[in-house]
Amino acid sequence: MRTAALKTPTDLKSNAVQDISGALNILLADMFALYLKTKNFHWHVSGPHFRDYHLLLDEQAEQIFATTDAIAERVRKIGGTTLRSIGHISRLQRVLDNDADFVTPLDMLAELRDDNKQLAASLRETHGLCDEEGDVASASLLEIWIDEAERRTWFLFEATRAGESPK
Repeated sequence: MRTAALKTPTDLKSNAVQDISGALNILLADMFALYLKTKNFHWHVSGPHFRDYHLLLDEQAEQIFATTDAIAERVRKIGGTTLRSIGHISRLQRVLDNDADFVTPLDMLAELRDDNKQLAASLRETHGLCDEEGDVASASLLEIWIDEAERRTWFLFEATRAGESPK
């Protein structure tokens, strides 16, 4: 089998391409893992707030999935290569799977809240790397994804406060 080199021209240094591509691929694996976990909970949520939670998780899953192509294309634009399989995702992902037969709705929301909070921190870390290497375009995209992760965290946080009484 013959392979063609995937050497997209860039003015970034080769070590920057390697470091940024690596960080973006880890984020991409996290996004796929978070997308599937969010859809899993969307499919399996139950209880009196079913409709609200079902719709919230579907909306969040769509937003997460929408980032995946942009992240992968960014990796290619700077001259890197990206994920090729589910196995590749599983080797890189930091978002933990949840294969439990049953998870309570509030536990689902709390787990996703914490996952999105951690994702926002990881996005910030990658933003710092992009700043160091002068990759303004990747940093700009990351700022949007940080805001989206923070919004998801906020919504999930507020939804899990349902049982609190005012102080």
